[in-house]
Amino acid sequence: MIKSMTGYGRSQMLVDGMNITVEVKSVNHRYFEFSSRLPRSYGFLDEKLKSFFMGKLTRGKMECYVQIETVEEPDTIISVNHPLVKGYLDAYKELAETYGLENDVKVSDISRVSDIFSIRKQAADEDKIWAAVQTVAEEALNGFVSMREREGSRLRDDVLSRLETILDNVSFIEERSPETVKEYNEKLLGRLRELLADTHIEEQRILTEAAIFADKIAVAEETVRLRSHISQMRGFLDSSEAVGKKMDFLIQEFNREANTIGSKAQDVEIARRVVAIKAEIEKIREQIQNIE
Repeated sequence: MIKSMTGYGRSQMLVDGMNITVEVKSVNHRYFEFSSRLPRSYGFLDEKLKSFFMGKLTRGKMECYVQIETVEEPDTIISVNHPLVKGYLDAYKELAETYGLENDVKVSDISRVSDIFSIRKQAADEDKIWAAVQTVAEEALNGFVSMREREGSRLRDDVLSRLETILDNVSFIEERSPETVKEYNEKLLGRLRELLADTHIEEQRILTEAAIFADKIAVAEETVRLRSHISQMRGFLDSSEAVGKKMDFLIQEFNREANTIGSKAQDVEIARRVVAIKAEIEKIREQIQNIE
């Protein structure tokens, strides 16, 4: 099943004491391009996320947003500078004994002293954090892939419908082309009779002129190739691989054959059908830009 390069997925879960949100979205792009938005202290997740998603999307511009909140365990450690506290208490005691004062020092008094407490970030367990983020990322990925598959199915149906329209026009051209030769032959014969009146008309010369005209406007080779391209495109639409680039190349071949038929067309109806074919080719080309 083909997939669109456009997709979106989001998941929010509580894992190992962390409230984690992961959002992923992608738009069409010629190659795979990844960018992430992470909390400042979790920059190490960027490469891990890129590697994780790289195997899921071969083309497209993907953006990943991650939010992490610690809800069960503090991510900071507060320590008491015990030697400094002891020093202050000894000094207060000495002061009280020396001057006969009441030693009424409280914890609240000591806590106001500069440098009594030291605050540092708890060392991050990167493996634990990545395992938790990956769990949430996989859930977001499921929604992301589902959306891409739904969009891919819609694109497939649209392209198939347009291929059928092209095929109908090709069939008309194949049926109409021999008729134009016959009509040319009759018009040529009629004009010669008018010009030459009773003079004898060489039938062989008429047949030769008709044969030259038929060869000039022959489009059988082009229509056969168009049919082959249509068959190949249908095969791509049923492929489970990333075929967007191949389809993009193939649609150029569609256009080349249509242009050749148009340049050979000596008939108004055939010319109209060529215009219709080229219009469908252009619409297919636009759709293919969104296929992975």
